[in-house]
Amino acid sequence: MDMNDFVLVSVDDHLVEPPDMFDNHIPAKYKNDVPKLIQRADGTDAWVFEGQEATNVGLNAVAGRPPDEYGAEPTKLSEIRDGCYNIHERIRDMNANGVAAALNFPSYPQFCGQYFARAKDKDLGLAVLRAYNDWHIDEWCGAYPGRMIPQALPPIWDPELMAEEVRRVAKKGCHAVTFSENPTKLNYPSLHDPHWDPFWQACSDENTVVNWDSVHPNASRRPAPIP
Repeated sequence: MDMNDFVLVSVDDHLVEPPDMFDNHIPAKYKNDVPKLIQRADGTDAWVFEGQEATNVGLNAVAGRPPDEYGAEPTKLSEIRDGCYNIHERIRDMNANGVAAALNFPSYPQFCGQYFARAKDKDLGLAVLRAYNDWHIDEWCGAYPGRMIPQALPPIWDPELMAEEVRRVAKKGCHAVTFSENPTKLNYPSLHDPHWDPFWQACSDENTVVNWDSVHPNASRRPAPIP
């Protein structure tokens, strides 16, 4: 394969998390408490964590569909392209599309890990978030070095923990992290508040890029197809 055929680097893609993503990364004591993908009575899939359901399983994973079918669907893995949640198939799709590398945002955990931040047990929430990051870096991105740009989720409920996670994943070669463009909408201090200084300092020290979504919360966003 001629690398000159690869002409694109995508920095705004999403992945869809597979059911076994925590198997190799969660500490043993939390093995039974990780988010689990279930099938509900109506046939749709949902992630469940501490009793809270996340139904955005596919997050508009509409690759292969005509634009007039774009919507809130799909609602289960069986309705989406394998390359959305299988890294080997994802690379095949990228090869077909001439995509050299891609940076992938999360789906069910929400943009900056809000789903994990809502955990009642914050130690469990942190363990799950770190396991998510390790899966993303080691398995999703690590399977094909150089093709995926690793990106971490931050424990947004604690700026000191955010700083620790930025430094931890930087040692694993990850120098990108998601964050909210307006954390006040999530009931956290403003971006301009010194509250976040430990996080900003860690990002500066580790040359970590902070990525956020600038779409207005009330805007209608037309999803871009996943390669």
